[in-house]
Amino acid sequence: MDLKQVVGFVTGGASGLGEATVRRIVNDGGKAMILDLAVERGEKLVAELGDSALFCKTDVSSAESVQAALEQAIKGFGRVNVVVNCAGIAVAEKVLGKKGPHSLENFSKIIQINLIGSFNVIRLAAEYMANNEPNAGGERGVIISTASVAAYEGQIGQAAYSASKGGLVGMTLPIAREMATHGIRVMTIAPGLFETPMFESLSEEARKSLGAMTPFPSRLGYPEEFALLVKSIVENPMLNGTTIRLDGAIRMQPR
Repeated sequence: MDLKQVVGFVTGGASGLGEATVRRIVNDGGKAMILDLAVERGEKLVAELGDSALFCKTDVSSAESVQAALEQAIKGFGRVNVVVNCAGIAVAEKVLGKKGPHSLENFSKIIQINLIGSFNVIRLAAEYMANNEPNAGGERGVIISTASVAAYEGQIGQAAYSASKGGLVGMTLPIAREMATHGIRVMTIAPGLFETPMFESLSEEARKSLGAMTPFPSRLGYPEEFALLVKSIVENPMLNGTTIRLDGAIRMQPR
């Protein structure tokens, strides 16, 4: 699928990996619907990108909220043919910490946003995608979710986060198999350590230390590199039903 034909539906689109994806889509001639809870950042991005972008304050874990954003996208751009799930949160907490057992509320919240929220967007967007006119190759849409290397090598304190990201990896193939009859491809990206708002509070020294954990290139990944992989997935029709690690060969240690 040519990016010029893309109407992207990007969750977490006001910052980090999502913002970079929105910029890539728009800069390459497509249009993007930005979903985020950060209203100020979302509206600022739309003001910068112009008529090729729209913003909707959205809670991905709410069916009503996502449905409203989809309706706004259809009204504004006529269709949705690419979904990129970037919305997510991370909370570090041990199963048995100094203050007692892991908060069940925190565990549930991470699963609700990272995993159930992504599935909520997929299930609702798929209904619209299935009604798109297919391109010459029979393709009606592309769905991309964002997992993490923590899905494979979760560190101590990442039980909830790793479970949520592992769930995304696990559901990629079965959803891809189901969506194949509709001409919709389903992929997942598992990034390593990237420059995102999660690291904004760290010192430059700490960021360099984290980046040095990556074999090559020995630095934090750039959001633009994530967006470049999104572009490659959208443009390559044989990429379907799998998770691609985007991690510079990093393998996370227990701590």
